[in-house]
Amino acid sequence: MCCFSKPVRSVSATNIFAREASNGRQYLAYSMTLSAGEDLSMILPLPVPQSTPEGAVTFIDLSAYAEFFDDIAKGFPEPVAVGHAPRRALPPERAAPLAVVEVGSFEASFVPSLSDFDRLDPRFRLPADAGAKLPGHERSGFAVFKLMKGKKRIHPMAFTFPRAAPGALFFPTVHIHDGQVHAEANFDHALFLQRSPRAQTAIPHGWQFSNNARYFVNIEKARGMVDGDRPIHRLRLKGRASNRDIYVED
Repeated sequence: MCCFSKPVRSVSATNIFAREASNGRQYLAYSMTLSAGEDLSMILPLPVPQSTPEGAVTFIDLSAYAEFFDDIAKGFPEPVAVGHAPRRALPPERAAPLAVVEVGSFEASFVPSLSDFDRLDPRFRLPADAGAKLPGHERSGFAVFKLMKGKKRIHPMAFTFPRAAPGALFFPTVHIHDGQVHAEANFDHALFLQRSPRAQTAIPHGWQFSNNARYFVNIEKARGMVDGDRPIHRLRLKGRASNRDIYVED
């Protein structure tokens, strides 16, 4: 789920990357193009184990690799029609105060539970009635990214977190952009995942796959997010669909 502390004008070209990390954790990277009239926060509820401590999320600075998702998209070239000029590739679907971490061009915090939001700067908290709008997230933790107003493409927000269900990769695809949770929503997303070498189940229908990632991703600049010796899978979500988070068995 992606929600904002204040209304936004538009959100588009959302990209999300997920991969298993060690010790039951998960890598997650999130990027989008955002237009907002005032400073606000983006809030990602995370399915973490109950009583997860506030230092359990590790933020990863990818500000030096703003093209992270552009490079991943190179693993999925667009077909060129015979007898026509090459088409341009589509853009990638694209108590005490809590600790605040400088992560590239924004600040980030991990909020262990809904009751801990009052420890954040008031400008970046969820609305007072948010708990009632987030059914199923009573035990979630929350990654909070403080963003500046204006229209811009947000460089990848990346981190690792402990998973309540280590056998599945989590994509926060529910979105609340106007303060309301709608049963359906408009999607402009590309989901990317790398599966565990131990994965036994088939990849769900609709996912494409690439060559090994090292052929198109700068593994050093990705700072451990990507396994260069594994392919990446992609799923595009376009148009109206059920407004829900997505889990992929891993």
